[in-house]
Amino acid sequence: MAPRILLARHGQTEWSLSGRHTGRTDIPLLEEGRRGAKLLGERLHRAPFDGLDGVEVRTSPLVRASETCELAGFGERAASWDALMEWDYGAYEGLTPAEIQEMRPGWFIWRDGVPDGESIDEVTARADEVVSWARGADRDVLVFAHGHILRSIGARWLGLPLDFASRIRLNPTSLSVLGWAYGDPAIESWNETGHLS
Repeated sequence: MAPRILLARHGQTEWSLSGRHTGRTDIPLLEEGRRGAKLLGERLHRAPFDGLDGVEVRTSPLVRASETCELAGFGERAASWDALMEWDYGAYEGLTPAEIQEMRPGWFIWRDGVPDGESIDEVTARADEVVSWARGADRDVLVFAHGHILRSIGARWLGLPLDFASRIRLNPTSLSVLGWAYGDPAIESWNETGHLS
């Protein structure tokens, strides 16, 4: 069986709710985010996933991701990995897209990057590291992380440049699966949130 990578975005936080760029600031989950994490865990413990026995689990060390992992029931199986941390937004940390547009009209993170933070090449390299690890053995993997890095992993899984990630949005506490179709990397499912209903 060719390996797949299951992507779980962390639950809702105050900053994700307000649209503020949350890179390395360690924001906790809201109660809504904790509830969503538990519902995500229930989904992953039912068919067709059935608890994902034998799956390797990794999480971003930031609390919003690691707590989502814990509440979903995978904390004891998970290893923390800095490669899964969110994009370092540098000078734009904590700002909304509208606030950034006021300072820098026409700004687009997937093209322009951020001042005093990670470059597009650096984020690409981290996403490539995760993709290489996921494809490195004959087993599925599950990761708990953040919107922009998970979208970046999606783009790079497909072999596309990082800016493709702008076209594949992710909601908090969503589940996505990257796999294969006819021997080529493919999206099996993306941004699923049915477990939250």
